[in-house]
Amino acid sequence: MQQDPIAFRKMHGLGNDFVVVDTRAQSLALTDAWARRIADRREGVGCDQIITVEPARTSGAAAFMGIRNADGGVVEACGNATRCVAHLLMKEGGASTVTLDTLAGPVVAERASNGAVRVDMGPARCTWEAIPLAEPRDTLSLDLGQAPFRHAIAVGMGNPHVVAVVTDAEAVDLAAIGPTIEHHPLFPDRVNAEVISRLPDGALRMRVWERGAGITRACGTGACAALVAAVRKGLVAAQPTRVILDGGVLEIDWRGGDAPVWMTGPVASVFTAHLDPSLLS
Repeated sequence: MQQDPIAFRKMHGLGNDFVVVDTRAQSLALTDAWARRIADRREGVGCDQIITVEPARTSGAAAFMGIRNADGGVVEACGNATRCVAHLLMKEGGASTVTLDTLAGPVVAERASNGAVRVDMGPARCTWEAIPLAEPRDTLSLDLGQAPFRHAIAVGMGNPHVVAVVTDAEAVDLAAIGPTIEHHPLFPDRVNAEVISRLPDGALRMRVWERGAGITRACGTGACAALVAAVRKGLVAAQPTRVILDGGVLEIDWRGGDAPVWMTGPVASVFTAHLDPSLLS
Protein backbone atom coordinates (compact mmCIF):
# COMPACT_ATOMS: atom_id res chain seq x y z
CA MET A 1 0.00 0.00 0.00
CA GLN A 2 1.37 3.39 -0.97
CA GLN A 3 1.97 5.87 1.84
CA ASP A 4 -0.26 8.96 1.73
CA PRO A 5 1.48 12.35 1.72
CA ILE A 6 2.58 13.25 5.25
CA ALA A 7 2.21 16.82 6.50
CA PHE A 8 5.21 18.22 8.36
CA ARG A 9 6.58 21.46 9.74
CA LYS A 10 10.19 22.60 9.39
CA MET A 11 11.40 24.28 12.59
CA HIS A 12 14.65 25.17 14.28
CA GLY A 13 16.09 26.34 17.57
CA LEU A 14 19.19 28.46 16.96
CA GLY A 15 19.78 26.67 13.65
CA ASN A 16 19.47 23.16 15.14
CA ASP A 17 16.80 22.16 12.62
CA PHE A 18 13.96 19.65 12.68
CA VAL A 19 11.30 18.02 10.56
CA VAL A 20 8.32 17.87 12.93
CA VAL A 21 5.58 15.36 12.09
CA ASP A 22 2.34 15.25 14.10
CA THR A 23 1.35 11.58 14.08
CA ARG A 24 -1.68 12.10 16.32
CA ALA A 25 -3.83 12.72 13.25
CA GLN A 26 -1.87 10.88 10.54
CA SER A 27 -0.13 7.55 10.42
CA LEU A 28 3.66 7.31 10.08
CA ALA A 29 5.51 4.22 11.28
CA LEU A 30 8.90 5.91 11.00
CA THR A 31 11.82 3.58 10.25
CA ASP A 32 15.58 4.16 10.43
CA ALA A 33 15.77 4.24 6.62
CA TRP A 34 12.89 6.70 6.26
CA ALA A 35 14.45 8.97 8.87
CA ARG A 36 17.75 8.99 6.98
CA ARG A 37 15.96 9.83 3.70
CA ILE A 38 14.00 12.68 5.27
CA ALA A 39 17.12 14.10 6.95
CA ASP A 40 19.24 13.96 3.79
CA ARG A 41 20.06 17.56 2.80
CA ARG A 42 20.45 16.78 -0.89
CA GLU A 43 17.68 14.28 -1.63
CA GLY A 44 15.33 14.76 1.32
CA VAL A 45 14.03 17.69 3.35
CA GLY A 46 17.23 18.08 5.35
CA CYS A 47 17.47 18.32 9.14
CA ASP A 48 19.48 17.41 12.20
CA GLN A 49 16.60 15.46 13.78
CA ILE A 50 13.17 14.12 12.86
CA ILE A 51 10.62 14.80 15.60
CA THR A 52 7.31 12.97 15.96
CA VAL A 53 4.47 14.38 18.07
CA GLU A 54 2.59 11.31 19.27
CA PRO A 55 -0.28 10.60 21.69
CA ALA A 56 0.70 11.09 25.32
CA ARG A 57 1.85 8.01 27.20
CA THR A 58 1.28 9.28 30.74
CA SER A 59 -1.52 11.16 32.48
CA GLY A 60 -1.11 14.92 32.44
CA ALA A 61 1.15 15.08 29.39
CA ALA A 62 -0.02 16.84 26.23
CA ALA A 63 1.89 14.53 23.86
CA PHE A 64 4.88 12.23 23.51
CA MET A 65 7.89 13.61 21.61
CA GLY A 66 9.86 11.03 19.63
CA ILE A 67 13.35 11.91 18.37
CA ARG A 68 15.49 10.39 15.64
CA ASN A 69 18.88 11.71 14.62
CA ALA A 70 19.87 12.22 11.01
CA ASP A 71 21.42 8.74 10.96
CA GLY A 72 18.04 7.23 11.89
CA GLY A 73 18.93 6.37 15.47
CA VAL A 74 16.43 6.90 18.26
CA VAL A 75 17.59 9.27 21.01
CA GLU A 76 16.17 10.18 24.39
CA ALA A 77 16.28 13.97 24.61
CA CYS A 78 16.69 17.14 22.56
CA GLY A 79 16.42 20.51 24.24
CA ASN A 80 15.97 22.65 21.13
CA ALA A 81 13.28 20.32 19.78
CA THR A 82 11.52 20.35 23.15
CA ARG A 83 11.16 24.13 22.90
CA CYS A 84 9.78 23.83 19.36
CA VAL A 85 7.22 21.14 20.18
CA ALA A 86 6.24 22.84 23.44
CA HIS A 87 5.63 26.08 21.52
CA LEU A 88 3.30 24.27 19.08
CA LEU A 89 1.37 22.51 21.85
CA MET A 90 1.00 25.63 24.00
CA LYS A 91 -0.30 27.51 20.97
CA GLU A 92 -2.65 24.63 20.14
CA GLY A 93 -4.09 24.45 23.65
CA GLY A 94 -3.95 28.15 24.50
CA ALA A 95 -1.81 27.32 27.53
CA SER A 96 1.22 28.97 29.11
CA THR A 97 2.74 25.67 30.27
CA VAL A 98 2.84 22.15 28.86
CA THR A 99 4.23 18.75 29.83
CA LEU A 100 5.82 16.46 27.24
CA ASP A 101 6.51 12.75 27.50
CA THR A 102 9.98 11.74 26.25
CA LEU A 103 12.15 8.66 26.52
CA ALA A 104 14.14 10.61 29.11
CA GLY A 105 10.99 11.21 31.19
CA PRO A 106 8.44 14.04 31.48
CA VAL A 107 9.57 17.54 30.56
CA VAL A 108 7.78 20.75 31.61
CA ALA A 109 7.96 23.85 29.43
CA GLU A 110 6.55 27.34 29.82
CA ARG A 111 6.31 30.55 27.86
CA ALA A 112 9.04 33.12 28.44
CA SER A 113 9.45 36.70 27.27
CA ASN A 114 9.90 37.73 23.62
CA GLY A 115 8.48 34.47 22.26
CA ALA A 116 11.11 32.31 23.95
CA VAL A 117 10.35 29.02 25.70
CA ARG A 118 11.73 28.00 29.09
CA VAL A 119 12.17 24.28 29.78
CA ASP A 120 12.83 22.34 32.97
CA MET A 121 15.35 19.81 31.68
CA GLY A 122 15.40 17.92 34.98
CA PRO A 123 18.42 17.26 37.20
CA ALA A 124 21.87 16.62 35.77
CA ARG A 125 23.18 13.06 36.08
CA CYS A 126 26.77 13.05 37.25
CA THR A 127 27.36 9.44 38.33
CA TRP A 128 28.94 6.97 35.90
CA GLU A 129 25.93 4.60 36.00
CA ALA A 130 23.38 7.31 35.19
CA ILE A 131 25.21 8.85 32.22
CA PRO A 132 25.96 5.90 31.46
CA LEU A 133 29.60 4.88 31.19
CA ALA A 134 30.72 1.35 30.43
CA GLU A 135 32.65 1.11 33.71
CA PRO A 136 33.18 3.04 36.95
CA ARG A 137 35.15 6.23 36.32
CA ASP A 138 35.58 9.68 37.86
CA THR A 139 33.10 11.67 35.75
CA LEU A 140 34.87 14.92 36.63
CA SER A 141 38.13 13.84 34.97
CA LEU A 142 37.95 11.41 32.06
CA ASP A 143 40.93 10.68 29.85
CA LEU A 144 39.54 9.74 26.42
CA GLY A 145 43.01 9.48 24.93
CA GLN A 146 42.80 12.47 22.63
CA ALA A 147 43.27 16.19 23.23
CA PRO A 148 41.40 18.15 24.39
CA PHE A 149 39.37 15.32 25.95
CA ARG A 150 42.10 14.15 28.36
CA HIS A 151 40.50 15.76 31.44
CA ALA A 152 36.88 15.81 30.27
CA ILE A 153 33.67 15.94 32.30
CA ALA A 154 30.80 13.54 31.67
CA VAL A 155 27.23 14.70 32.26
CA GLY A 156 23.89 13.05 31.61
CA MET A 157 20.94 15.23 30.58
CA GLY A 158 18.65 12.35 29.66
CA ASN A 159 21.29 11.67 27.00
CA PRO A 160 25.07 11.32 27.42
CA HIS A 161 27.51 14.22 27.05
CA VAL A 162 31.24 14.71 27.51
CA VAL A 163 32.61 18.24 27.86
CA ALA A 164 36.17 19.49 27.39
CA VAL A 165 37.23 22.84 28.85
CA VAL A 166 39.60 24.64 26.47
CA THR A 167 41.20 28.05 26.14
CA ASP A 168 39.53 28.78 22.81
CA ALA A 169 36.57 26.68 21.62
CA GLU A 170 36.89 28.21 18.15
CA ALA A 171 40.36 26.72 17.68
CA VAL A 172 39.37 23.07 18.23
CA ASP A 173 39.11 20.90 15.09
CA LEU A 174 35.86 19.31 16.21
CA ALA A 175 35.15 17.79 12.81
CA ALA A 176 38.35 15.75 13.08
CA ILE A 177 38.00 14.52 16.65
CA GLY A 178 34.22 14.36 16.98
CA PRO A 179 33.69 10.93 15.40
CA THR A 180 36.35 9.32 17.59
CA ILE A 181 34.90 10.77 20.78
CA GLU A 182 31.32 9.90 19.78
CA HIS A 183 32.24 6.23 19.38
CA HIS A 184 34.62 5.95 22.35
CA PRO A 185 34.12 2.52 24.00
CA LEU A 186 33.60 4.15 27.40
CA PHE A 187 30.15 5.25 26.20
CA PRO A 188 27.89 2.26 25.36
CA ASP A 189 25.20 4.54 23.86
CA ARG A 190 27.76 6.75 22.07
CA VAL A 191 28.11 10.33 23.29
CA ASN A 192 27.64 13.99 22.38
CA ALA A 193 30.90 15.95 22.60
CA GLU A 194 31.19 19.61 23.57
CA VAL A 195 34.14 21.98 23.84
CA ILE A 196 33.70 25.08 25.99
CA SER A 197 35.71 28.17 26.89
CA ARG A 198 34.90 30.93 29.36
CA LEU A 199 34.59 34.43 27.91
CA PRO A 200 35.66 37.60 29.76
CA ASP A 201 32.06 38.52 30.59
CA GLY A 202 31.42 35.15 32.26
CA ALA A 203 29.50 33.62 29.36
CA LEU A 204 30.47 30.23 27.92
CA ARG A 205 31.36 29.66 24.28
CA MET A 206 30.36 26.15 23.22
CA ARG A 207 30.67 24.07 20.08
CA VAL A 208 29.16 20.63 19.71
CA TRP A 209 29.49 17.34 17.88
CA GLU A 210 26.16 15.51 18.20
CA ARG A 211 26.04 11.73 18.02
CA GLY A 212 24.31 10.68 14.83
CA ALA A 213 24.27 14.21 13.39
CA GLY A 214 27.83 15.59 13.49
CA ILE A 215 28.53 19.28 14.04
CA THR A 216 25.29 21.19 14.62
CA ARG A 217 24.72 24.89 15.18
CA ALA A 218 23.14 24.32 18.57
CA CYS A 219 22.35 21.61 21.11
CA GLY A 220 20.06 22.39 24.04
CA THR A 221 20.98 19.40 26.19
CA GLY A 222 24.62 20.08 25.30
CA ALA A 223 24.35 23.65 26.56
CA CYS A 224 22.86 22.33 29.80
CA ALA A 225 25.68 19.79 30.12
CA ALA A 226 28.23 22.52 29.38
CA LEU A 227 27.06 24.71 32.25
CA VAL A 228 26.89 21.77 34.65
CA ALA A 229 30.43 20.78 33.68
CA ALA A 230 31.67 24.37 34.02
CA VAL A 231 30.14 24.72 37.49
CA ARG A 232 31.57 21.36 38.61
CA LYS A 233 35.02 22.47 37.43
CA GLY A 234 34.73 25.87 39.13
CA LEU A 235 34.86 27.70 35.79
CA VAL A 236 31.65 29.67 36.47
CA ALA A 237 29.27 30.15 39.40
CA ALA A 238 25.97 28.29 39.74
CA GLN A 239 23.74 31.04 38.35
CA PRO A 240 21.95 31.94 35.08
CA THR A 241 24.64 31.86 32.41
CA ARG A 242 24.67 32.69 28.72
CA VAL A 243 25.90 29.81 26.57
CA ILE A 244 26.90 31.03 23.11
CA LEU A 245 26.56 28.43 20.36
CA ASP A 246 27.23 28.66 16.64
CA GLY A 247 23.54 29.45 16.08
CA GLY A 248 22.97 31.91 18.92
CA VAL A 249 22.51 32.16 22.67
CA LEU A 250 20.74 30.01 25.27
CA GLU A 251 20.35 30.96 28.91
CA ILE A 252 21.04 28.02 31.21
CA ASP A 253 20.33 28.12 34.94
CA TRP A 254 21.54 25.41 37.34
CA ARG A 255 21.94 25.95 41.07
CA GLY A 256 23.86 22.74 41.75
CA GLY A 257 23.13 19.35 43.28
CA ASP A 258 19.73 17.89 42.47
CA ALA A 259 18.30 21.23 41.32
CA PRO A 260 16.75 21.16 37.85
CA VAL A 261 18.60 22.60 34.87
CA TRP A 262 16.51 25.31 33.22
CA MET A 263 17.02 26.23 29.56
CA THR A 264 15.56 29.33 27.89
CA GLY A 265 15.79 30.04 24.18
CA PRO A 266 14.00 30.96 20.96
CA VAL A 267 11.84 28.95 18.57
CA ALA A 268 11.45 29.42 14.81
CA SER A 269 9.01 27.97 12.28
CA VAL A 270 10.30 27.93 8.70
CA PHE A 271 7.60 26.33 6.54
CA THR A 272 4.94 23.64 6.35
CA ALA A 273 4.72 21.11 3.52
CA HIS A 274 4.11 17.43 2.75
CA LEU A 275 6.52 14.55 2.40
CA ASP A 276 6.17 13.04 -1.05
CA PRO A 277 5.18 9.35 -0.85
CA SER A 278 8.14 8.43 -3.06
CA LEU A 279 10.46 9.54 -0.25
CA LEU A 280 8.95 6.85 1.95
CA SER A 281 8.69 4.09 -0.65
